[in-house]
Amino acid sequence: MGGDRGLMISLLGVFAPLRENSASRGINRRVKKISRKDAKTQRRKVRAQSKTMTRRRFYAPATAFALDQKSVTLSEEEARHARDVLRLLSGDEVYVFDGAGKEFRCVLCEFTRDGAVLAVRDEVDPARPESSLDLTVAIALLKHEKFDLVIQKTTELGVNRIIPLKSERADVRLKDNQDEQKRLTRWRRIALEAAKQSGRARVPEISPPADFMVLLSGFVVEKETIANETLRVMFSEREGSSLAMITNGFSSAVKKIIALVGPEGGWSDQEIELARDAGWQIVTLGGRTLRAETAAIAMVALLQHRFGDLD
Repeated sequence: MGGDRGLMISLLGVFAPLRENSASRGINRRVKKISRKDAKTQRRKVRAQSKTMTRRRFYAPATAFALDQKSVTLSEEEARHARDVLRLLSGDEVYVFDGAGKEFRCVLCEFTRDGAVLAVRDEVDPARPESSLDLTVAIALLKHEKFDLVIQKTTELGVNRIIPLKSERADVRLKDNQDEQKRLTRWRRIALEAAKQSGRARVPEISPPADFMVLLSGFVVEKETIANETLRVMFSEREGSSLAMITNGFSSAVKKIIALVGPEGGWSDQEIELARDAGWQIVTLGGRTLRAETAAIAMVALLQHRFGDLD
């Protein structure tokens, strides 16, 4: 009897871990099942949020809209993106912005040989609001990829106008009018894509390259630029004051700013003196030497934070 009891206890000792392992496996299966269910639910929520938060946005200038504003025609390039990349079909909802600040909810009607026709349902608020600050940036010409980066990032940060500047030490010299037009086309395309990506309905104006002296004198004769609500600043690596000191006398009511950013080699002494004599504020950003493209992007961010909508 005692031997049987001992054998039973031994067998229980052997099978107990098996029962525990079996129970653990059952718990693990249930946990995994719950985890898979939670993951599936989470993915469904993400997809739903993505659908409500992400707009399929296209660009069409004001001239592409019908006179009665009830339809709009997309360009061949925009239509190709809708058809071949996004795989949109007739009846799909999309949004169209005109580059001047307006955005519309539309429905795709049909693809044509060289575009697409959309029915305009109603005007809506842009995907992202525009800054209250009217900011113009004039930056000395830089080499291809550097100037491209400046246009892309300053557009995302909310500038309204970019002026390529011919300065004494500019990195790039334009060969002729054809070279200028080729670069302008490229820069305007980059600005358009950056506006589309960042949710802006307004595409910054990219002006033809201007000579430093012509630009300086042009803004001097504009009487409104001397008004208190307008700030004119030249960012320089030397001989300037801090942005905080310069803007201390200006209220947050400043609505218009024109900012100059020099080339890699910096402004010449003569250019700095001419700007100062013309009433421009000379600003130096800290004690570190920044690349021209870094200075331009940092400057726009600082001005938008101080006077615009970058909190």
